[in-house]
Amino acid sequence: MKLQVVGCSHHASSVDVRQRLAFNADQARAALESWRAAFPNTEAVLLSTCNRVEVYTAAEKEESGPSHEDVVEFLAAFHHLPAYEIFDDLFERTGEDAIRHLFTVAASLDSMVVGEPQILSQVKQAYELATQQDSTGPLTHGIFQAAVRVARRVTSETTIHQRRVSIPSIAVADFARQLFDHFSDKQVLVIGAGEMGEETLRYLREEGARQIVVVNRSLERAEQLASAFEGTTAPWESLHEELIRADLVVSTTGATEPILDRATFDARVAPGRFQRPLFILDLATPRDIDPEINDALGVFLYCLDDLAAACERNKQLRDRELPRALAIVEDETASFMKDLSHRTMAPIIRRLRADWEETKEAEVQRLMNKLPELDDRAKREITISFDRLVNKLLHPPLESLRDRAREGTHHGLLEALKRLFQIRD
Repeated sequence: MKLQVVGCSHHASSVDVRQRLAFNADQARAALESWRAAFPNTEAVLLSTCNRVEVYTAAEKEESGPSHEDVVEFLAAFHHLPAYEIFDDLFERTGEDAIRHLFTVAASLDSMVVGEPQILSQVKQAYELATQQDSTGPLTHGIFQAAVRVARRVTSETTIHQRRVSIPSIAVADFARQLFDHFSDKQVLVIGAGEMGEETLRYLREEGARQIVVVNRSLERAEQLASAFEGTTAPWESLHEELIRADLVVSTTGATEPILDRATFDARVAPGRFQRPLFILDLATPRDIDPEINDALGVFLYCLDDLAAACERNKQLRDRELPRALAIVEDETASFMKDLSHRTMAPIIRRLRADWEETKEAEVQRLMNKLPELDDRAKREITISFDRLVNKLLHPPLESLRDRAREGTHHGLLEALKRLFQIRD
């Protein structure tokens, strides 16, 4: 049996390399179809995210599985790249290390932001797509279903997923949630169209926000951002009117001076709000919003410093939980490898026992035929003695095989037993 993962991730590969090797959904389907044609006896799942591209493979027979070089060449050929250009960027894990790696990835312990929940859904989508393309099988079914179970254990038995450590995720989950029970009916105003605003919008959408307006000095960029999140745009000149309508504001401009001071807020925004709660995330550096606006009735204003402090607290708490999460991965990896060993050994043990049982039955019958004068009690004692003999003879090799399986070093002994006793697959 051969289990393997070959790929690259944010740990050692640049964004440029990951982008060159990335697959969209249509490309992944085409690649899996090509894989099935090239390696018909090997199961495969292709995981492609912004931070990693990994090919998980599994083959019942060691010799039928592709090598590290085979997978590199497959990826290179699909993307029309020379293999030598990407070889050094692609790591390889095999056997137990491959299983441990997948479990760690699915549990979000290998992510750029540890504990972020998106990776599990990406792992599940990759597995489902591979299943639809008929490139999975018994081995990958077991491996990826176990990976989902590991991720759920880490989520339920630790608080690592509750300790968000990115500014946008904390802004939404730890701060905005204090004021709003839900976001589906809230008017969200995004001022500026930078990366921080885009990432914050992504979290807000996941939390149910649907009414989104983007205001930016460049209307073209505003339209691009709004389109990505099914929102609308408004001209920069209507900023104050949009602030009156908003429930939640995310400001991320590159302005060198505040775009909203206390006097302007009191004169042009506050009168139209009638003290309705207004939650403001000022994610700009320097600040977009005058800090004194936080003193206005109904206003809850948070800046990057507030969020950074929460980030650091969560990071410290998350780091304390990390050993527990990794212990779960180790426990599940050992359990899975034990089950896998039993899966590998069971057919051989059954065949060995069946062969010996057949030989025993033949010899017992031959003896009975030679001794027709034996009564039933004597025949029963002879049968029991033969059974004991077979069990005692089988016990040492099978016990050695189980001991080696617990150590993960049983494959050589298994092959030796197959040759010694002429056991066919």
